Amino acid sequence: MNDAVRYERRGPVAWVTIDRPDARNAINAAVRQGLFDASARFNTDDAAVLVLTGAGDVAFCAGADLKEMSSIALEVPPPDFLPVFGRTITVEKLTIAAVNGVAYAGGFLLSQMCDLCVAADHARFAITEVKVGRGAPWAAPLPWLVPPRIAMELLVTGDPLSAARAFDVGLVNRVVPMAQLHDAAQELAETIAANAPLSVAAAKRTVYLGMRAPFAEADDLWEAVYLSADAQEGPRAFAEKRRPRWQGR
Repeated sequence: MNDAVRYERRGPVAWVTIDRPDARNAINAAVRQGLFDASARFNTDDAAVLVLTGAGDVAFCAGADLKEMSSIALEVPPPDFLPVFGRTITVEKLTIAAVNGVAYAGGFLLSQMCDLCVAADHARFAITEVKVGRGAPWAAPLPWLVPPRIAMELLVTGDPLSAARAFDVGLVNRVVPMAQLHDAAQELAETIAANAPLSVAAAKRTVYLGMRAPFAEADDLWEAVYLSADAQEGPRAFAEKRRPRWQGR
């Protein structure tokens, strides 16, 4: 691991923590590499369950580091830009998101890609790409997780869901006070770890049999967005602390 991502064992559970609390645990190059390294380590470790969380009690992950994104003028992210369980990296064991604050944009992605989600009661979930002109092809599985009209609202408004609302629509498994978040996630992970590993792995595969996320089609839909002038304007406006001036091209 590196300074941006910590990997710790707690009995049969591997805890992976994004450790940039001063930047609301935003995803930069160090976080991306750290998450790749942590995923690979978990795959070879004898830990039964991975719990992904963020440092502090403000943000699980606020999404991509838009200042970094603006500085490199990122267009279409390469396929290996970020480890996405089930898409860019295979993780056969169970994963849990322990959402300790805001999970926006790429942070929403990180919570969505985990098999289960435990959230602090002050957590909030949002797909904010529409507010900065970026893309969200990774949201292709979302209508499989929540009702399609909830997925549509999340994608086209960029507005957040509270933890309670996320629980109501099925995005979150459990909501607990922040002080109980780590214990609740550890308890759930240990319950899973105590079960027969082959049965757990088969159960995970069985659940995902019903999801045929058309990622390739979603990538095609969002490519024009990533390559647009607006996709550069959004991060630039964020870095310059002003409202974006959309051109629709």
